[in-house]
Amino acid sequence: MKKTASINAAVPRQKTSHSEQISVVGHLNRERAHIFPGLGAVDYNIGQQQITATPGGQNAAFSQILLRVPGVVLDSYGEVHVRGEHGGLTYRVNGVLLPEGLNGFGQEIDTRIIQSVDLLTGTLPAQFGFRTAGVVDVTTKTGENLKHNQVSLYGGSYNTFVPSLQFGGQHGKLDYFTTLSFTRNNIGIENPSNTFRAVHDVTKQEKAFSYLSWHIDDKSRVTLLTSASYADFEIPNSFKTFDANSPDYTTIYDTAGVNPHDPSMNWANLNDSQTEQNYYAVLSYQRTTDKMNFQASPYFRYGRIDYTPDRDRDLIYQGVSEHEVNDFTTGGMQFDLSYEIARYHTLRAGLLGQYTSERLDTNTLAFPVDEAGNQSSNVPARLIDNTGNWSVEAGAYIQDEYKITGNLTFNYGVRYDRFASSFDNEGQLSPRANMVWKPTRNTTLHLGYSRYFAPPSPQYVYPSTLAKFAGTTNAAANTVNDATKVEKSHYVDGGILQRITPEFQITLDAYAKWAHNLTDLGQFGRAVILAPFSYRRGLVYGAEFGSSWRHGPWSLFGNFSYVKTSARDINSAQYQFDPAELAYIKKHAIQLDHQGEFTATAGASWATKYDMAYIDFVYGYGLRSGFANLKKEPQYDVFNAGYQHSFTKVPFGHDIKIRVDVVNLFDKRYQLRDGSGVGIYQAQYGQRRGTFFSAVSEF
Repeated sequence: MKKTASINAAVPRQKTSHSEQISVVGHLNRERAHIFPGLGAVDYNIGQQQITATPGGQNAAFSQILLRVPGVVLDSYGEVHVRGEHGGLTYRVNGVLLPEGLNGFGQEIDTRIIQSVDLLTGTLPAQFGFRTAGVVDVTTKTGENLKHNQVSLYGGSYNTFVPSLQFGGQHGKLDYFTTLSFTRNNIGIENPSNTFRAVHDVTKQEKAFSYLSWHIDDKSRVTLLTSASYADFEIPNSFKTFDANSPDYTTIYDTAGVNPHDPSMNWANLNDSQTEQNYYAVLSYQRTTDKMNFQASPYFRYGRIDYTPDRDRDLIYQGVSEHEVNDFTTGGMQFDLSYEIARYHTLRAGLLGQYTSERLDTNTLAFPVDEAGNQSSNVPARLIDNTGNWSVEAGAYIQDEYKITGNLTFNYGVRYDRFASSFDNEGQLSPRANMVWKPTRNTTLHLGYSRYFAPPSPQYVYPSTLAKFAGTTNAAANTVNDATKVEKSHYVDGGILQRITPEFQITLDAYAKWAHNLTDLGQFGRAVILAPFSYRRGLVYGAEFGSSWRHGPWSLFGNFSYVKTSARDINSAQYQFDPAELAYIKKHAIQLDHQGEFTATAGASWATKYDMAYIDFVYGYGLRSGFANLKKEPQYDVFNAGYQHSFTKVPFGHDIKIRVDVVNLFDKRYQLRDGSGVGIYQAQYGQRRGTFFSAVSEF
């Protein structure tokens, strides 16, 4: 699975027949890849064959695609962690940065748009900045890739119903691709209990993506990417504390006008919900000449999370009912170029700048409390707080790819980054260096060092906000509230890619990171809006093993990873933590809550022209939990299987593909979270067994 993506294309010609138009597309794609090469970073490539052999195929959540890569750990809310980092992923589509959005339930990328995807980790070259835990670089489908339009219907367990449409093509110089989808199921968020069906967990999601490319001539094109998504989530109800089947359930808070013995007030009827919206547009101009390639891309993004509480039930059980609206608006510009300045030297340089505006508007009902923290009135007070932040992120880099010999390449460079915001102002000069050596045709060694500069998301809560809630049931755990700083780190990475035979290859890689102001994310309330905090010092290190084998119709892969984390002294947003836990972490190094010390994935698939079958395996060691993350969740192993057949003799249209997937084949009950740990709010269990069917028709 670990390899550098490459595109084979013919040399472009002057005419624009259909076959020559494809050559122009391939040539421009190849030259764009020259602007953004990995150059010593660890590059895991996933193509259509691997996506098809993942449970759900193109209907799979994008996190499930990434989970089959070494070093990736599964968490709740569809999150994945790469090499012991909570977030820190940069998403790029066709080489263009996607501005960071809000951390909610929804997936950043829709699997249906992907032609291939690369996950770059390790010591990244200088063109990659800010979010450096990994770069998810997606190459989208185009009209040229899509041989026929497709309509798909996917559904099955948990009342899953997912119709989707893909269409595209080429008309003269225009290349276009569009996908539309709708999702409805009863497991929008992980079940907080180990029952088969969660209570109050329906989701409805609409997504649209469009790719338009106009080839001005054989050497230049203009591309427009647009995406829109709208999703409604019911917040599932947990029975960790309250038994919904017992007539003697107990409420905690007395609320004026609410009868706690009314059966309709049962915790099972809690009706909290969350709506998420995300929209982005990226316009790119690319030009290539004999020695120089460049791409300039302005972009815009808007995101919104709207959490709506259940007023009365939230008050009697939690003492707080809070309506939250969090908005993000980002606009920016990215420019990158590569230039062959000499026979053995390729110069790369670029600029990036973006401005983000964030707003958090809250309308809260909370009860007054006395000095001992006991409820002093059954009439809730209404507290309205509207705050906002802004941030500017800017970076510039220059680097040289020096081919010392035919099998030894040294890539070195430097970048300067600046982060200015309503709560912080920092900058850093960051050197980068990677050495790639191929001592034999089948062996590739790499060794690198990177200095990283990773700003936090602009979600700072001001002391004035904390003061408003003092003396209420929504008061902060303490009043210490330092602003989150930029994470600055040193990162080293080394590894080997060994091709044992033309069909079998293995990879070994080891890495270590030393960080100051190590950034983490936590959920601090029922609304799933993840907010940043940081540790004064942090250490992350680990190793990965990957293997893949392909022979005829058979394909196998097996991955294993180990990661260890250590962090000490929470030095920002301390108001969210219990003083006893803060005091312990100040004196003791702890493991991060998202550490999955050991992970493994494996799979086997068999594919012919008309049939495909696979079996798939995921192992998790368990994430951290408990006071100061001193405990660990149980380990688990999940098997999945599926089969697909293509029917060619159909009365209308082209092929019809019929598919069945069984997720969690042996109905393994496993808990991802128990509701405890640093920055953890709610329990979540992995999905129980589910059977899903799909039909894809080409027309």
